[in-house]
Amino acid sequence: MGVQLDGAHQRFAFFQKRRLLAWVLALVIFCLFVLPVIRLFLLSFFQEGQLTLSYYTQIFSEPRTWTIFGNTVVMVAGATTLALALGLVFAWLVAYSDIRLKKLLQLMILVPFIIPSYILTLSWTQLMSSNGWVASLLQLLPFSLEPLQMYSMEGIIFTLALSHFPLVFLFTVGVLRKIPREMEWAARASGASSWHVFKQVTFPLALPGLAGGGLLAFIANLDNFGIPAFLGIPAQITVLSTAIYQEVVGFGPSAFARAATLSVILAAVALLGTFAQWWLVRKAKQTETIQQDHEPRYQLGRLRLPVELSLWAFLLMITVVPIASMLQSSLVKAYGLPFSADHLTLDHYRFILFENDRVQGAIGNSLLLAAGTMAICLFVGTGLAYMRARQPNALNRALEVFVGFPYALPGMVLALAMIFMWLEPIPGWNPGVYGTIGILFIAYITRFMVLQVRGSYTAMVQVDPSMEEAASLFGARPMAKWRRVLVPLLLPGVLSGAFLVFLTALTELTVSSLLWSSGSETIGLMIFNFEQAGYSTHSTAFSMLIVTAILLVMVSMYMLQHVRDRRIKDI
Repeated sequence: MGVQLDGAHQRFAFFQKRRLLAWVLALVIFCLFVLPVIRLFLLSFFQEGQLTLSYYTQIFSEPRTWTIFGNTVVMVAGATTLALALGLVFAWLVAYSDIRLKKLLQLMILVPFIIPSYILTLSWTQLMSSNGWVASLLQLLPFSLEPLQMYSMEGIIFTLALSHFPLVFLFTVGVLRKIPREMEWAARASGASSWHVFKQVTFPLALPGLAGGGLLAFIANLDNFGIPAFLGIPAQITVLSTAIYQEVVGFGPSAFARAATLSVILAAVALLGTFAQWWLVRKAKQTETIQQDHEPRYQLGRLRLPVELSLWAFLLMITVVPIASMLQSSLVKAYGLPFSADHLTLDHYRFILFENDRVQGAIGNSLLLAAGTMAICLFVGTGLAYMRARQPNALNRALEVFVGFPYALPGMVLALAMIFMWLEPIPGWNPGVYGTIGILFIAYITRFMVLQVRGSYTAMVQVDPSMEEAASLFGARPMAKWRRVLVPLLLPGVLSGAFLVFLTALTELTVSSLLWSSGSETIGLMIFNFEQAGYSTHSTAFSMLIVTAILLVMVSMYMLQHVRDRRIKDI
């Protein structure tokens, strides 16, 4: 009896200890992921210790503010509308038509989203420049026609839409495949034409998914800093994200407070969009069938080949052609020279890789930040995903929300929150993190942790808990269970999430643009600085190296995904 009581006491103490550790973990995550944003919010309402709305009344009374709001609305509305149209067309053709090579087509659709938006912007500015390929082709026409002016609102909308229409496609194609084909058959049997079937059956049922993808594109367009910074700042077109950046680098008497006020406005709109997108995704799930239907529902007949050629021509035009144009610019001796054997050189690549200390330092910093962020996120994120998957209680769900909160905010808002937090985390104590590479490291971890949590969680829920229970029944200790059962099964999925964290951190620009200091420059920042200073040949050469690295990582991720699918199939 005494032995049984001792065992019960030990189990009670063990569970009490685990509960205490869980609450300590929750407190740490709250302080790192949520508290900085709360402090940013409070700063916009306090002046010299007094609660006030003076920053808001001042900002809203300035005509420049309304110009910024107007530019932001036009930019986001235009880019989102264009992204919705492109995403819906591609999703319908991939989901319902009998076009061939759909897997390869989907991979090509994702390329503009995977390449960093500032590199995509750079490639389009080269393609549409006065001595670019498009201008050369237009000169052959019998009438006068100019390439699209990229340094304009139209150029910003066009590039944002190309960068984010894959988001709409990803959300919509799955919803379309889950609409029961019997409903469409019934409409057709009643005499409805294909257009009426789409308008009265397919589109209403796909609307929640389409709206969810559209809102995701809306948030991405609102959050984006690279494209408005590359194209808008030279054309004096200011939107909310670039206005916050300009306030901070302007170093005015109330620069940080004004930037905090603009950040709260931007964050409020982004969070409303995130909440609406979450609600629509939940609504879309209520109408879905269990399995996606991958069989074609429409035969294009004689139109199939022209449609396929049109799709591939469009995708090559928005991916390969701009990058090829950028490659050409990186290989000529000086910007504007014709592409001929006399003007070819590899000097810009040699300068980037071997001669410029700041570039080499930036590459080293970005690799260090990306590798460190990936390592921390890999272990902590996988642990959080395990807790969420195996113990889905209220505390673990709250931890998931805390970790996802910084990613739902625009990067510029998070960067400003990090500055206020780490200048003086506790009144009277400055840890000396701000102004070093350490603050970038903390910001990257808080921003990208959720990517690892989601990737590991997806891999975790595909492994049946009974396998762990079987290992425990045979006497396997926790470490042996992880080493011999979980790790071999989870590794491909977990590493896919880790690669995504590494890639995103390696090419990050928005957060780095506010948090960098001398000696802590990053790859994205150096490309931005080269372009702002007019060194286009250097920025294009640097960008080509990054695109090559991204393609290598994509191939690695594809191979890992293939291995993971085979292992799951073999179980």
